[in-house]
Amino acid sequence: MKFGVVVFPGSNCDEDMVFVLEQTLDQKVEKLWHKDRDLKGCDFLVLPGGFSYGDYLRSGAIARFSPIMDEVIAHSKRGGYVLGVCNGFQVLCEANLVPGALLHNKQRKFICKNTHILPQSNLAIISSGLEVDRALKIPIAHGEGNFYADSDTLKMMNDNDQIIFRYCDEEGHITEASNPNGSIENIAGVCNAQGNVFGMMPHPERAADFDLSNTDGREIFESILAGITV
Repeated sequence: MKFGVVVFPGSNCDEDMVFVLEQTLDQKVEKLWHKDRDLKGCDFLVLPGGFSYGDYLRSGAIARFSPIMDEVIAHSKRGGYVLGVCNGFQVLCEANLVPGALLHNKQRKFICKNTHILPQSNLAIISSGLEVDRALKIPIAHGEGNFYADSDTLKMMNDNDQIIFRYCDEEGHITEASNPNGSIENIAGVCNAQGNVFGMMPHPERAADFDLSNTDGREIFESILAGITV
């Protein structure tokens, strides 16, 4: 099992992701520069958070055309696993690897704080190993995390079990007050119809170390490792 962490100009969570995968979870990790055309034998690709290309034009819109994205798309079409976190989620949406779009936060402000999310999908390996009734405390840091999809797409996603996480309160109640950015149906994470591409706005890599007094994010990575087949 080998993880590849893609680095775009402006990525700033790549080292956090590498540390958690390599040091905390004892996995093989390769950093992949955005101009690479070689995935170097990686089985699971991660698009990390940050501000790829300075978030100019629209978050993720330029990174979507980086050379490595041709390989990421081909990898996903072969059934390979891909995870996009925060800016990585935005890139996945721009590349149409997951449905929906990420709009400016309802408050039109950058938000950086702890939130709680509740696992929703039993099919996606990223959440299949989690307790469905226990809220996870995972931080967010974004200005464009307001997930949107039209009614037909939302129905399809709900019918296909493509909603991975929803924002909730500490007790696991999905409420308007617990929605930090205005995301439709409190959606915090989704997957594609095939269940091998995952996108989420909260940062599990920032909640996966005992030194941070929060290891809820580690449970998400452990769910992935428990369910993965390569």
